[in-house]
Amino acid sequence: MHKLLLALFFTSFSLHFINAQQPQKPTASEIHQDIKKLNFLGSVLYLAAHPDDENTRLISYMANNVHARTAYLSLTRGDGGQNLIGPEIRELLGVIRTQELLTARAIDGGEQRFTRANDFGYSKHPDETLAIWNKDQVLSDVVLAIRQFKPDIIINRFDHRSPGTTHGHHTTSAMLSVEAFDITNDSSKFPEQLQTTSVWQPKRLFFNTSWWFYGSQEKFDKADKSNLLAFDIGTYYPTIGLSNTEIASLSRSQHKSQGFGNTGTRGTQQEYVELLKGDMPADKTNIFDGINTTWSRVKGGQAIGDILYQVEENFDFTNPSASIPELMKAYKLIQSLEDNHWKTLKSKEIKNIIAACSGLYLEAVAETNHATPGETINLNIEAINRSPINMTLKQYNTGIVAVSKNMTLGNNTNLTFQETLKISNSQNVTTPYWLTEKGSLGMYRVENPALIGKPETPRIFNVTFDLIIENTPISFTKPIVYKTNDPVKGEVYKPFEIIPEASAKITEKVIIFENNNSKDIPVVVKAGRDNLQGTVTLAYPNEWNISPKNQDIHIANKGETQTVIFTVTPPKNQNEGLISPIVTVNGKSYTKELIDIDYDHIPFQTVLLPSESKIVRLDIKKMGQNIGYIEGAGDVVPESLQQIGYNVTTIAPENISSETLSHFDAIVVGIRAYNTVETLKFKQQILFDYIKKGGTMVVQYNTSHRLKTKQLAPYDLELSRDRVTDEFADVKFLNPKHPVLNYPNKITETDFEGWTQERGLYFPHKWDKAFTPILSMHDKGESAKKGSLLIAQYGDGYYIYTGLSFFREFPAGVSGAYRLFANMLSIGKTTQPLND
Repeated sequence: MHKLLLALFFTSFSLHFINAQQPQKPTASEIHQDIKKLNFLGSVLYLAAHPDDENTRLISYMANNVHARTAYLSLTRGDGGQNLIGPEIRELLGVIRTQELLTARAIDGGEQRFTRANDFGYSKHPDETLAIWNKDQVLSDVVLAIRQFKPDIIINRFDHRSPGTTHGHHTTSAMLSVEAFDITNDSSKFPEQLQTTSVWQPKRLFFNTSWWFYGSQEKFDKADKSNLLAFDIGTYYPTIGLSNTEIASLSRSQHKSQGFGNTGTRGTQQEYVELLKGDMPADKTNIFDGINTTWSRVKGGQAIGDILYQVEENFDFTNPSASIPELMKAYKLIQSLEDNHWKTLKSKEIKNIIAACSGLYLEAVAETNHATPGETINLNIEAINRSPINMTLKQYNTGIVAVSKNMTLGNNTNLTFQETLKISNSQNVTTPYWLTEKGSLGMYRVENPALIGKPETPRIFNVTFDLIIENTPISFTKPIVYKTNDPVKGEVYKPFEIIPEASAKITEKVIIFENNNSKDIPVVVKAGRDNLQGTVTLAYPNEWNISPKNQDIHIANKGETQTVIFTVTPPKNQNEGLISPIVTVNGKSYTKELIDIDYDHIPFQTVLLPSESKIVRLDIKKMGQNIGYIEGAGDVVPESLQQIGYNVTTIAPENISSETLSHFDAIVVGIRAYNTVETLKFKQQILFDYIKKGGTMVVQYNTSHRLKTKQLAPYDLELSRDRVTDEFADVKFLNPKHPVLNYPNKITETDFEGWTQERGLYFPHKWDKAFTPILSMHDKGESAKKGSLLIAQYGDGYYIYTGLSFFREFPAGVSGAYRLFANMLSIGKTTQPLND
């Protein structure tokens, strides 16, 4: 029954949670909730560094209990994190986590904003963070967000006074917020912003503290709380049948790529904020005490409030349309407000409420989800008024042409129309705006200042419906969408997007040549339109040879692909570079890859990125041939090992047995497998027996949090949060004669050049004397970390635990990472004694 109620929640109640582009169909309870928000003129901006940093309990409380307009400003899009649901990392992971945040906000009632800061990976101190981020640009973006959103209250997730105690991005977010609070009302600061917005002074700045920041609950209980406000964020909403904390858990659970599924809680729960700047509210139970949040806040607003407070009080849950005449009166008055900020916000809110009260359904559906510049596509347009309120459809405008109708929208009478939409030959393709230009390690490059801070690229193609309701003109704009029926999922929506007429990709992003032999490299060309004809060539380094020089393509149908084969011959010596396909059609060249991101919990995404693969002539030797791979949270290690000639077989955890393991020269366990795969805790003894009989087992990094078993190894091994974030950190060989550094490849300092994002993470810090530590490394100002690579003999075989970030280095084609991993897999396959 509980699962059924949750299913109903996702289909009926959502606080505007919408699957992809599906139109809103709010219930009467939701409409009344929106009217309460319409009558509250106050805003809260919550601020932190990453997706999943936000406190969804507090965001939901502010949005749904206080009824304030609430937003989360995440400085980054989380590009540097790990991905538990698929292979996407870096830019593509940032796209996923952006959409997860938008889905979370749709559930908890908040809005979402960003800066141009790029999540380059873990940072231990704000000094390190700001050495990579452009502080002036990120501060500018924070100031812009405050000036545009105009919050009365800002709440920081982290403490600006404790650098070095948490992720450097975390503390930096708080430091920039504190600095921005003091300058957003100064017209001499970032004056170029004032062409499109205005200065603003928030009233109060808080830090969202808790016992965690005090070290323990006991210390927090004893602390002076005179400068703190406390809220009971466990409030229950009877009209929707959920507590605030249950809503927050549903919101939090949208961070699926981070594995943050959350179980809802019930009952009283305290949340605390500490005043940093501004005046302390006299009523410490009301964070807005002393701030006018009524309609009288704006000039001309009192008359609007007189109408809308009565609408809220007299709302008929069985007949929401009864409120429309008064709502239309208020709408007309809002159009006369001098305060453009509140006029814009409240016009949007009240129009959504009017549409919801009348059951007004307006939709424009394209015949395809993709079109190319110059193409003409068909549209199906639908309009229906499901109320007794008098309405007239004056016209609709596709952005290309306005079509006059002057038709009555009768109660529950569906009107449908067919139109065509001609796409301009110069129309830009659809892709996340922050990825269109090459940025830096720390910053995304955004050429159009109007886009800075927006969560996603605004939809270009919309249809505007001009109506008359209660003798008053009112317009509604709807994005053009694509809709289809899935045999299993039913009605499925996708955004309507513009793609290039041709795109190409090389399936393997890193291609390793372990010897001088040539390889056939397939290039997949995809047609964005019918009857695509052209040629494909490859751009490549001078030291390499490619044949043939070009290939012809002819693809009959839009959406189809054609694969052409190029033979790539490497140089004799170790070398690396990039190859990129170039598709030429009618004299125009296309060099990008079209990437689809399709997960059920977020809208379908289309991303265009430069199409390129790294080619590496690698001087590498290896022992053993057959590798068994136990998947963890998702990485490309199996594919990478296949690149250097291993036979890799994925082993399902439930199929782990002595017989299954006996066929493999080594077993490799994927990243965070012991955090995510429940079955593994029942298979450990089988794996240990495999080692004892002469096998080699390589376990990649796990986190100490939420381990499925404490027995990671046949000997004692304790994980920590130790990590080395500087990818250039010196690496010292603790046991230079150890076979793993000498056989079959001689490992030197050169093999640790070119590493990306970090050296490694979550190293063990305690281990049994049976383990031999191989490497020592550390970040600036820290003690040596010796747990990145540990090797122990167990019976006739070998157990290896490594926190080195092979899952990042393999996709980047780092030669030394491949050579070292090959040595790890070769352990025990040499006549040389292990401890020589």
